[in-house]
Amino acid sequence: MLPDKYREALARYWGFTSFRPLQEEIIEAITSGKDVLGLLPTGGGKSITFQIPAVADEGICLVITPLIALMKDQVNRLRSMNIKAMAIHSGMTREEVEISIDNCLYGDYKLLYVSPERLQTPIFRSRLPRFNFSLVAVDEAHCISQWGYDFRPSYLNIAEIRDIIGEKVPVLALTATATPGVVKDIVERLHLKNPQILKTSFRRPNITYIVREVEDKAAYVVRSLKREQGCGIIYVSSRKRTKEVAEMLIASGIPADFYHAGLPQDMRDRKQAAWTTGEARVIVATNAFGMGIDKADVRFVIHWNAPDSIEAYYQESGRAGRDGKPAYAVLLWSQDEKKRMNDSVRIKFPPVERIKDVYEALGNFFQIPVGSGKNSVHDFDLWKFASAFRI
Repeated sequence: MLPDKYREALARYWGFTSFRPLQEEIIEAITSGKDVLGLLPTGGGKSITFQIPAVADEGICLVITPLIALMKDQVNRLRSMNIKAMAIHSGMTREEVEISIDNCLYGDYKLLYVSPERLQTPIFRSRLPRFNFSLVAVDEAHCISQWGYDFRPSYLNIAEIRDIIGEKVPVLALTATATPGVVKDIVERLHLKNPQILKTSFRRPNITYIVREVEDKAAYVVRSLKREQGCGIIYVSSRKRTKEVAEMLIASGIPADFYHAGLPQDMRDRKQAAWTTGEARVIVATNAFGMGIDKADVRFVIHWNAPDSIEAYYQESGRAGRDGKPAYAVLLWSQDEKKRMNDSVRIKFPPVERIKDVYEALGNFFQIPVGSGKNSVHDFDLWKFASAFRI
């Protein structure tokens, strides 16, 4: 039975009288000292499962996430609730990082958000043993798996911090999408000890899923958005198309903006803020947008192009209707879509022999014997390499 202090924290800070499905079970498991892998659907309230124990228990919760946008969003929200939280990310100077870490050490902070890359820095590693950690939460845990759709190599080093902070601190790994193979990878690579694997239904009954085969996608989207109200996201397959589609919507009288990873960080922040506040009704984006964005009133997610996997589609479409109200996930299909997807797979996953040829060519290019050179760093001129080896 979960002690009353956790429900009291839920009511005091979040204004809820009861937990959503599985939240209580996860909190009960981690507060009893167990490692946990929590599989909750997008919009299922994953952050509550580590924020509530962080607030109610002694010590500080270390939250590892790859998303600067999520860090800033959650830290700002927690601070608005008078909960002391800090984010440390790549956009900060060394001095800012040192001051932030010292504030967390001596200032009774409850949550410290960091990127997995930041964990590897000497300045952070040297201070880790001095923290009184109550919990380590690994968000977007599927990023640790090479079989996952969003693999990030920096996640592979997270398990090392257990050797520094001690194995008594429980680890909570959270994700919205994980196949059995990815679940196995998460458990093994995070060194979870006899973890409780807790999952709930991934069904989102308030979302209506629609597939439309249309030749003129622009006309269909404009017609639909003029008929249906509310804000939403349109996912496209290229950076160039984000701008093209956004400009088309604006010309049709629909407030819109575009977003992709090639834009400067401050510009991305402004565009995200404009969409979050409703200044831009529609954000047209690549898959760089959305993971960790907590906007409840998204009424539609339209895929102009099909994503690369079912997991990616579930994650992206699941950003609609997080408030539980009716929402739409629309996938636009055309005759050339299948060819585009096959070409995409062929480009992203070349034959093994092709990979071996490139590996051998790189060795020749840098004059490094095959099998050596581990951890070495070299300047790489892609065009010179491609020209020299006719790639």
